[in-house]
Amino acid sequence: MDQTKEKDDLSKGREEDLSIILTTEEQAELTLLIANITELMRKQVLENFDTSVSSWKPGQQALHITDETPNVKKDEFKKEKVGEEDIRNLREAREKELSTPNMQELKKEAIEFFDKWRESVVLRLGEVVNKSPKKEIIGKVGEALKMPPISEPPAITRIDANTNIEEADAALVGVYPPTSTALYSLSKDRRITLLNALILLLLSLEHYIAHSRILLLHISSSLHLPLHILAEHEVKVAQGLLQAAKHMSGKDETQKRSDENKFSRGWKVGLAGVAGAAVIGVTGGLAAPLVAGAIGTIMGGLGLGATTAAGLLGALAESSVIVGSLFGAYGGRMTGKMMDQYAKDVEDFAFLPLKGSKHHEPKPEDRRLRVTIGISGWITQKEDIIIPWRALGQQSEVFALRWELEALNKLGASMESVVKSAAWAVAKKEIISRTIFASLMTALWPIGLLKISKIVDNPFSVAKNRADKVGLVLADALINKAQGERPVTLIGYSLGARVIYSCLMSLAERKAFGLIESVVMIGTPAPSDAAPWRAMRSVVSGRLINIYSENDYILGFLYRTSSIQYGVAGLQEVEGIKGVENINVSDMVSGHLRLQYLVGSILNRIVFENIDIAEVQREEETLALLEEEEEKEKEQKEKEKETNPDEEVKKIEKEVKQKTDQTIMQNAAEKLHLG
Repeated sequence: MDQTKEKDDLSKGREEDLSIILTTEEQAELTLLIANITELMRKQVLENFDTSVSSWKPGQQALHITDETPNVKKDEFKKEKVGEEDIRNLREAREKELSTPNMQELKKEAIEFFDKWRESVVLRLGEVVNKSPKKEIIGKVGEALKMPPISEPPAITRIDANTNIEEADAALVGVYPPTSTALYSLSKDRRITLLNALILLLLSLEHYIAHSRILLLHISSSLHLPLHILAEHEVKVAQGLLQAAKHMSGKDETQKRSDENKFSRGWKVGLAGVAGAAVIGVTGGLAAPLVAGAIGTIMGGLGLGATTAAGLLGALAESSVIVGSLFGAYGGRMTGKMMDQYAKDVEDFAFLPLKGSKHHEPKPEDRRLRVTIGISGWITQKEDIIIPWRALGQQSEVFALRWELEALNKLGASMESVVKSAAWAVAKKEIISRTIFASLMTALWPIGLLKISKIVDNPFSVAKNRADKVGLVLADALINKAQGERPVTLIGYSLGARVIYSCLMSLAERKAFGLIESVVMIGTPAPSDAAPWRAMRSVVSGRLINIYSENDYILGFLYRTSSIQYGVAGLQEVEGIKGVENINVSDMVSGHLRLQYLVGSILNRIVFENIDIAEVQREEETLALLEEEEEKEKEQKEKEKETNPDEEVKKIEKEVKQKTDQTIMQNAAEKLHLG
């Protein structure tokens, strides 16, 4: 009874510690919960390298090279029942794949990294749970209450209510099923306070890697707390840390930290750099100790007292140099001159914040504990780099990756012209009659289409090769912590997804775990066979989603000269990898050029976090207008007399050249103006 009264008294003062929030039994329950969740996460890491096929199911239309005649019925390409011999053959193939030295090394390194992270979490939890006696804590809380406030708490940016909050909350339970715990019976306020304490505890490890974020998602689900509560409190913590850091300065410590960074972490090669002191929008420089009063005043909205918050944050509360490192102040920054060194290997490599500009960091109120990078796959105007990603909400700090504008523009102009051609209109009908898979497998494409193929083949080949290089540079930027110590989500369509493919393969090769939270790849021109996706899965802590459409005829045609025996991820399921989500959007995607107008709608369908519904509606309205305009052009062309194929090729080539020259001149003029 006395213990309960003591807890109530402290709750009224909102000065709480884990040893005060939770009874001894509840502390043990929390320790058990985290042990059970991390064991589940470890099992999922191992499952990626499991030879068992119990979770395998065949793709809806897997690409298998065959000697069948092209004039076959569509039904013959549908999935067949998998027999015992099929399963045995698949198991043998997987065992062979998983027994390679590279895959064995990847498995070993992945589990070692996870175990090291889990050990650090458990040890830190033990320090907090087995902390000072309660009377001593009460004394410290009393001292903190007497401290004068350093500043007013910052105005917290509210997450826009016009998002898919309810759907995402429901999806959390499906993606991260709750682990049984008695803690769910605590009052909602106590569960929220506990979640906030765990956010600070994980940040006290001086990083917020993807594994930590996934752990919090599991904990939120297990505590029966909606996803948006975690997201909103992540925002509060980010803003609170930056607000507290504004009061400090520490030039000597800044220099020391930046010097240390040059040699830290075995992953870093080549392109590492030091960003300087004023990166996170902090006035007066970074860093001397953050006193408990500053932390407590600013983070009072979390339900944790001054001493408690500072104690949970550990060294993070003692140095805003570490705060700067968390948000990307050291090792490379996501905007400005630090990215210029990456652009030496590829053209126009830059992270463009959706709030701010290339040469200006986002304002402190726009900073977040997580980063999302959207990557476009082609452009017809420079705004196409940014526009597809406006549907991403405010819970994450969103950047668009600008890369190889000239190559992307040539590809966009050539695809647009080909799709509007008479040859494509005729060819599409023939492809549909035999299915795209039949065309791919037999390499029999309509003659008229092959005549105009040279217009688009070369731009696609050039842009695809550039995408692979950009992926390597992106991996290097992430390894060198351009994003700070925050988890990154990657979303891309078409060759933007190919960039992600290349990036993840590079991260896997370099054993760079814990950087990537989730990945969405839409209409990916890359193989769908198991080996590369298994490697990619090893460096993605959360969701790895393959979005495909069986109606993407342009993708099939463009990819026809690649190694189609390994499948095409943008056209079919990825088979045999339990941790890969395959989403068929054939009913939404009628063609490759539709993808950039459907990003928001697709993300909303897969119930991705914090999608702006108003932006999705704007996307849909834009697409409707575009389709209406295309229908009018189609009717006009049908009225015209039949075009000579050779003449049409010349006409399209001229049109593509005019479009690309115009865009290149506009970009050059803009650079000259900015320069």
